Amino acid sequence: MTVELAAVRLLAPWFGASQAVWTSVIGVVLLALALGYAGGARSAAVHGDSPAALTRGLRRALLGSALWVALLPWLAGPLAELLLPRVTALDEAPALLTWSSLVASLALFLPPASLLGSVSPVVTELLARRTGQSAGAVGGRVLACSTLGSLVGVFGTTHLLIAHLGLPWTFGSAALLLALPVLLMGGRAAGVLVAALVPFLAWTGQRDAAHAGPEHQTLPDGARLLAQVESAYQRLRVLESGEGEDLRRWLAVNEASDSFQSVWTPQPGLLGSGHYYDAFALPLAWARPDASGSPPWHLLVLGLGAGSAVRVLEGCLEDPGALVWRGVELDPEVVRLGVEWFELEPSPEVSAGLDARVALRLQPDAAWDQVIVDCYANNMEVPAHLATQELFREALRVLREDGWISVNAGGFGTEDPVVQAVGRTLATALGSRVLALEVPFSRNVALIGRKAGALPEPGAPEWDLVAPFAQGLARTWAAPGTWAWLDASPTPLTDAHAPLEHLQRASVLAGRRRWAVGDAGR
Repeated sequence: MTVELAAVRLLAPWFGASQAVWTSVIGVVLLALALGYAGGARSAAVHGDSPAALTRGLRRALLGSALWVALLPWLAGPLAELLLPRVTALDEAPALLTWSSLVASLALFLPPASLLGSVSPVVTELLARRTGQSAGAVGGRVLACSTLGSLVGVFGTTHLLIAHLGLPWTFGSAALLLALPVLLMGGRAAGVLVAALVPFLAWTGQRDAAHAGPEHQTLPDGARLLAQVESAYQRLRVLESGEGEDLRRWLAVNEASDSFQSVWTPQPGLLGSGHYYDAFALPLAWARPDASGSPPWHLLVLGLGAGSAVRVLEGCLEDPGALVWRGVELDPEVVRLGVEWFELEPSPEVSAGLDARVALRLQPDAAWDQVIVDCYANNMEVPAHLATQELFREALRVLREDGWISVNAGGFGTEDPVVQAVGRTLATALGSRVLALEVPFSRNVALIGRKAGALPEPGAPEWDLVAPFAQGLARTWAAPGTWAWLDASPTPLTDAHAPLEHLQRASVLAGRRRWAVGDAGR
């Protein structure tokens, strides 16, 4: 169970942690166990009359699995780079992610899991012959012990090993536990060798991860690495470029260097073209034309990241204290980096380590002027339970009567399949149409809905915003083709049926076709 749970975390920097990746890992482990059980049963039948031969086979299986498990952190990177090279075309990525994660799982996890699967039948045979009890009685005890061990592996891996020791030592600890029985069975030379080798591999892997400098990273031109962290969910890097007023920091997730989860500039406020956070300020401009602070603007951010949305809105108000906000972020390490590098104020208003859906359910009715939904995993994966009609209805419950809801929908334009599905689902929950704004120079579309009252139409007289900070925003989306109305859907995304992975594959293919048409036109 330690290998299985840590396996997805090991593959995530290259393939993500979607349901498809989990399916690949779980399927491969189940296949490996089946093969191991069959192999162990055959060994027990062939060598049943020779306990010494069975014991030697058991030692070899444990030692082989221990060495393989210890090497997993070293093998994963080169194999993943081979299966999913950085030059992969975007339209090829969705299919490659599914099949490449399966191939990687087969190559990395089938050998050690098969060896481990062979242990139970052999141990059962040895105990049955030693005690004279039936195979059923002995097998039941073996299964009970292995299941209890699996429980320790499940909770220990998630809450202790990965969280506090990191991946190299997680696999190293599992390898040491596998080598320990070899020492107890008398295979001292081999056991001592593995027991000495495993800490060395784990230590060097942990050292390289902790002290990796910019020269070891794949960075955009002119970027500097400020921090790198392996959290329980993802690999996080804080990057910086520019100087003075052009200084910029952003938070990159896993191996992505060309996209970001959060961004920071020396001055709070609007970030400029290519940043969807600016669209979150539009409801403030319509509801508070003078951008001053009476009454306060109450903001709830689901998917806080390092606090970019809050910093943008604070900079748009004459009195930043007029912004009363709460942020929800699943990954506590993201919040910690936000405090250290992005001027995020450490505050009890930040709910770290809490799922957005859970946090939303705990909010009081009619408490917020604006709810922002900006929840993603691995840069481009929309968690299914955070894009459904039920989620948006819950958000409407916590909004005040004249409240606004803003959603960051990743997609290639307003006709993108993901944008259409999420936007029309929001419109269904609202009972009114939703405004979709294509963010220039980005793969983002901002969705804006209003609980009560009409939304202004881009280019119409009511679109001209009087708030000083918002006049540039009005011009950005006044041109035709940069926005669209989205109406309710007869088949909205629901908790029971939200095929986001299929929609995201269709989104990438549609974006590729769009680029191809644009290149042909030029």
